Amino acid sequence: MTTSEMITPRPEVSGTADVRTLFNAGVHFGHPSKRWNPKMKRYIFTKRRNAHIIDLAKTTVALHEARKFITTIVGNGGDCLMVGTKKQAQGPIEQEAKRAGAHYISQRWPGGLLTNFQTIQSRIVKLVKLEDQAAKGELQVQTKREAQKAQTEISRLNQYLGGIKEMSRLPSVLFIVDITTEDIAVREATRLGIPVVAVVDTNSDPDAVKFPIPGNDDAVRSIQLIASQIADSILEGKGLAQKAQADKMAADAELEAMEASARSNVQAAAASRVNKALLPVKAAEELMEQEEEEAEKPGPVN
Repeated sequence: MTTSEMITPRPEVSGTADVRTLFNAGVHFGHPSKRWNPKMKRYIFTKRRNAHIIDLAKTTVALHEARKFITTIVGNGGDCLMVGTKKQAQGPIEQEAKRAGAHYISQRWPGGLLTNFQTIQSRIVKLVKLEDQAAKGELQVQTKREAQKAQTEISRLNQYLGGIKEMSRLPSVLFIVDITTEDIAVREATRLGIPVVAVVDTNSDPDAVKFPIPGNDDAVRSIQLIASQIADSILEGKGLAQKAQADKMAADAELEAMEASARSNVQAAAASRVNKALLPVKAAEELMEQEEEEAEKPGPVN
């Protein structure tokens, strides 16, 4: 069963960017028409100065649907991995992922991150171990050369794996900026059945991902806006998950109290039945004691 089949109906999300907001961020600017992908035709509004203009009305709808999907996934306890390694996407992806407390990849995609997850995990364990040694001052007792080598390794691993140090399981959904650049990530996710939400420009194939968001994937402002919308959805999903957990704990506590009360009532009823059953026995014992006392009394003196 795939992740999408396990989720509950999608909740409504608030604050989805409208057409004017998207326009001001330049989300509508596509690639030159000579570099377009014909599959993007349904998302193109017009062509101006040999460049395609994206239909922002469709972008708004697609963004809203993507946000609802991510909110539901995270609300059900899933994780979203945010990916954007091109220069324009690195800053926005890292910033918004940290704001939402999400995992992220903003440098080179580690090949096999999804399909060979255990191997990547071993490298993360190595990074955590080195950082722990550095925090405890264990590197200071090593030679200067060994300590410098360890620090260099920590910096290198953090550069590529720092955003996924806390990722102990495969993500439930990926958010990707530019699926042409991140084609390896898309292929790995598709192979494992992990749904992908992505910003798809006019030179990309929208059919390669589950939730394409037609938009400019080259401008920083455009990437920043859409990434912030996805981060908001992650935060909303986490809020729903926390509320569900709190409701479950309250329901469990109430059920436990009801069970304790029922057990107490059953025990009291059982004790009452036992006492009633023992009444005739006690009465007989008291009569026998009285007869014995009468028998022990001395008889009348003649």
